[in-house]
Amino acid sequence: MIRESLGPLKLAGYRTWLGGRVTSAFGNSIAPIALAFAVLDISGSPRDLGLVVGARTLVNVLFVLFGGVLADRLPKNLLLVGSSLAAFASQAIVAALVLTGTATIPLLIGLSAFNGMVGALSWPTSSALVPQLVPPELRQQANAVGRLFFNAANILGAPIGGIIAAAAGPGWGIAVDALTFLLAAIFYGLIKLPRAEPAPVAERQNIFRDLRTGWVEFRSRTWLWAVVAGFCVVNAALAGGLGVLGPAVADDTFGRERWGFVLAAETAGMIIGAVIAMRLRVRRLLYFGVVATAFVGLQMFVLGVHPVFPLMLAAGFIAGVTIEQFGIAWETTMQEHVPGDKLARVYSYDMLGSLLAVPIGQVAVGPFAEAFGIETTLVGLCALTLLAVVGMLCSRDVRHLEHALGEPGPSTVKESVA
Repeated sequence: MIRESLGPLKLAGYRTWLGGRVTSAFGNSIAPIALAFAVLDISGSPRDLGLVVGARTLVNVLFVLFGGVLADRLPKNLLLVGSSLAAFASQAIVAALVLTGTATIPLLIGLSAFNGMVGALSWPTSSALVPQLVPPELRQQANAVGRLFFNAANILGAPIGGIIAAAAGPGWGIAVDALTFLLAAIFYGLIKLPRAEPAPVAERQNIFRDLRTGWVEFRSRTWLWAVVAGFCVVNAALAGGLGVLGPAVADDTFGRERWGFVLAAETAGMIIGAVIAMRLRVRRLLYFGVVATAFVGLQMFVLGVHPVFPLMLAAGFIAGVTIEQFGIAWETTMQEHVPGDKLARVYSYDMLGSLLAVPIGQVAVGPFAEAFGIETTLVGLCALTLLAVVGMLCSRDVRHLEHALGEPGPSTVKESVA
């Protein structure tokens, strides 16, 4: 049964795409921990950390729609090569600044913003490439396998990031991240896609028409915009609670080295969740995934009420298992119900909506914690995620949208695996 679930790995293009995705994921699981402690070493301020990580997300939000348009126009494999090389260059500069002691908060904010622009190109491109390389009947398994390896890279990288930050310094962790982007560019360069039919000149020249087409596809599906609106709230809460307050609480309680293991426990849960999702056959797949999201705030609750290491490990593991059910359900549903030639643009609207409030959460959580206390803020963020889940489930389309269970959907494209 497991062997059947790993069927997408027989496809050469998918394996190459997976190599690039996993390599960069490994480095990126180290980078946030290293960057967080680099900022704390410079200023010791959660507010400054929020500004640095918030700058990346804000620019990512501003450029992600254009990233989706480019991904639907240009060869996706070459676009991934270019974005990976740009990310390598920017992270190498950040590492050099931190290692030489010349890093400042304004410089880190500027480089984080540049990374956000690069991410706006790579994120929708990578997601929309899978349907070109995997036949419809294998897409749920392909999404599960991809997330399985992606999370395995995270589970290795997160504790390594904490250890490097504590033992050698945050700059070396960021340097490792830079090298992984270089390796990812090599993997993406090996992906071979068939020559596609060029789009009509009129369509290719009007970028705003492309954006409007993507918006029409997005807004016409109630289940899509309802879930994106809900995750706008969920992602903002997680970005502020775990991305900003998490490292600060860890520094004051169980230690920065162990914070990496807490994040690794979550990704371990995601790995188990992906294994479960490989064999999962649920007719209302999206509904199942949204219900599972109710557990995503568990880490913030424990972090605020009783931040001890064993409880944080358990909370992270449970949250990882459940949120992975949503992640795979969401990707499969998108690929199944959205036409393949518009998928990257719809992905970009999904990413825009899901991330819209994230920089607000990252920047605002520091002042809120200073005004109301870290414990109250974290518990409040947990309650906010539960309210968002309830809001998503109020949509009848979310509750009743049916999964094809392996039947071909409208996103079928006769191209090789990505």
